[in-house]
Amino acid sequence: MTTTATATIAPPRAVRTVADLRDAVADLRAAGRPVALVPTMGALHEGHLSLLRLAAAGDHSVVMSLFVNPAQFAPTEDLAAYPRDEARDVALAAAAGAELVFAPDVTEVYPEGFATTVTVDGPAGTLEGAARPHHFAGVATVVAKLLIAARPDRAVFGQKDAQQVAVIRRMVRDLHLDDVEIVIGPIVREADGLAMSSRNAYLGSEDRMAAVVLRRSLDHAVAAVVAGERDPRAVERVAMDVLTAEPRCKPEYASVVDPDTFTPAAGLDRPALLCVAGRVGPTRLIDNQYLSPNRS
Repeated sequence: MTTTATATIAPPRAVRTVADLRDAVADLRAAGRPVALVPTMGALHEGHLSLLRLAAAGDHSVVMSLFVNPAQFAPTEDLAAYPRDEARDVALAAAAGAELVFAPDVTEVYPEGFATTVTVDGPAGTLEGAARPHHFAGVATVVAKLLIAARPDRAVFGQKDAQQVAVIRRMVRDLHLDDVEIVIGPIVREADGLAMSSRNAYLGSEDRMAAVVLRRSLDHAVAAVVAGERDPRAVERVAMDVLTAEPRCKPEYASVVDPDTFTPAAGLDRPALLCVAGRVGPTRLIDNQYLSPNRS
């Protein structure tokens, strides 16, 4: 009779306070390895796990933050309903290589009397910044606090939130946090092309099928560029027409922008980013695609 041993993965160390986080990071550094940070709000999916695996490259010790940040939600948004399952998230993070999880309470991040906000102009002023006016200040503030608290060598974010990436890059330059390497992981998609997102869980079956329209709008726009279209506004119209044709989708924007400044791209003589957003059923979704005509 033969038996098969099943390897068990040790859970990562979990800490709740900034003081304990700093001590734990010091312990990781004492082992002679650099430290990578992956900020998350939990509800982990394969997109998050791919970031954790990317963070570990080069033998980095991986620290994951697990914090649903109230400062980036408007009063009308889904803070209370946002999915939370810490035990599940910690188990998934362990399997993906996380060695330390920072899971603070709200009062640890925003103690009584907290009165400081990091605001970023420039790339925060358009698209998501216009639709959600206080969102990027909440993002920039919490990311700045995490970088200052953990002082990682590397921080890893996902391309799906492309405007957030531009805001964070601007912030780390402006605040002299640019000794931290900012690494961007590619968008991870479902088999049908829908970008993975924690909010996809809100989609009912019919809305879930309809949500693929965001990916389809990007594909049609790319096809137009491949066919020779070089007018960014015409490319936007192609994407918006596809979004509008889906009855279950309420489009918000289809915009070709400079990927660093998020201002409208004047032409396609250099790489640009097509960003789309729309509400499908109860869920607001975003997606994006680089447009590189010279590579077409």
